[in-house]
Amino acid sequence: MRIALGISYLGTAYQGWQSQPSGQTVQDRLERALAQFAAEPIHTLCAGRTDAGVHGLMQVVHFDSQIDREPFSWVRGTNRFLPADIAVEWAQPVADTFHARASALGRRYAYLLRESPVRPSLDAGRVGWSFRPLDGEAMLAAAAHLLGEHDFTSFRASACQALSPVKHLTHVGIQRRGAYWRFDFAANAFLHHMIRNLMGCLIQVGQGLKPADWMADVLAARDRDAAAPTFSPDGLYFLGPVYDAHWALPERTAAYDWLP
Repeated sequence: MRIALGISYLGTAYQGWQSQPSGQTVQDRLERALAQFAAEPIHTLCAGRTDAGVHGLMQVVHFDSQIDREPFSWVRGTNRFLPADIAVEWAQPVADTFHARASALGRRYAYLLRESPVRPSLDAGRVGWSFRPLDGEAMLAAAAHLLGEHDFTSFRASACQALSPVKHLTHVGIQRRGAYWRFDFAANAFLHHMIRNLMGCLIQVGQGLKPADWMADVLAARDRDAAAPTFSPDGLYFLGPVYDAHWALPERTAAYDWLP
């Protein structure tokens, strides 16, 4: 039986999603909890790996198991063995042809940022920070250069394992609520560190350090050295993958209620 799970997690304490020898990743903790509940080893495949410090609101994984349990049992039973900062939000049987990564049509992220002369405290680790005022219109003008299918080599980490740097960015949204900014990104897929590198450039434009058209120059350069430094992972949230409706998987989870 193939099972899909929706997972939410606060990434602050973990070395990213993907399993590491240290055992201090979200995947490691999830698979240990699943094994404790199912009394058998379980290996999961995810929709999109996240870096150290990055959070997940609807990470989707799938796994195969001989254990026959009701969906609510997978949720409650696995959560019993998980730490407080990781939770299974839902479980659902799926066809054997479903693949959490390969079946995804796209992926969505959000970045939360606090604009303040003083660093974050109560929300430290959950938001990025700009101590300079930001110009929303300038950032939107810069973001417009990124939409569509492009070679995003300038925003790609050196350790990126993607077969191609060409991705199709379908949406960039920027809005402000009080001292907080929310940046939304949607694409067919993302490169390693791509959003954090995009954020670094958008912040430089927003702070008035670079003009909006500079973003087009960075994109065209296809050179990581042309872009701004990689921005903090603190405010980055994986909102989840996008699947065809015929899989009938949940689009949102209770974890979304935290994100403004």
